[in-house]
Amino acid sequence: MHITAITISTTIDTTLEAAWKFYTEAEHIVQWNFASDDWACPSASVDLQPGGEYKVRMESKDGTMGFDLEAIFSDVSAPDQVSYIMTDGRKVNTHFSESADGVIVTTIFDPEQTNDPEMQRAGWQAILDNFKKYAELQMETPPDFE
Repeated sequence: MHITAITISTTIDTTLEAAWKFYTEAEHIVQWNFASDDWACPSASVDLQPGGEYKVRMESKDGTMGFDLEAIFSDVSAPDQVSYIMTDGRKVNTHFSESADGVIVTTIFDPEQTNDPEMQRAGWQAILDNFKKYAELQMETPPDFE
């Protein structure tokens, strides 16, 4: 059974360079890569190049649940697009584009077949919304990109 890819998106009041940095660097990923406040991302490792590994750990703060997401980058076109293929073969593509309102971040992903597609869309959107909050908060004290 083939399930149609799911698209999520948000617009962030930040620069393209900052959005890319916050989305792709491990030190930032651990700050936003979870869907709700009762979850955390205790670790992330990123080898940001085609063929490089992407690994993140997501856990409930009470320690009762957790999982690892592992993937291999298939395309890295800074600061416009990053794509990876998860260990189960599902593809994820995230695109960054500038607009008058900020940076539009759009992710298209292949859903897994165990959970309801709408639940998956909502979960991934919650993580992207958390990324938006984190990126905008960081821009209140702009990072040093040198």
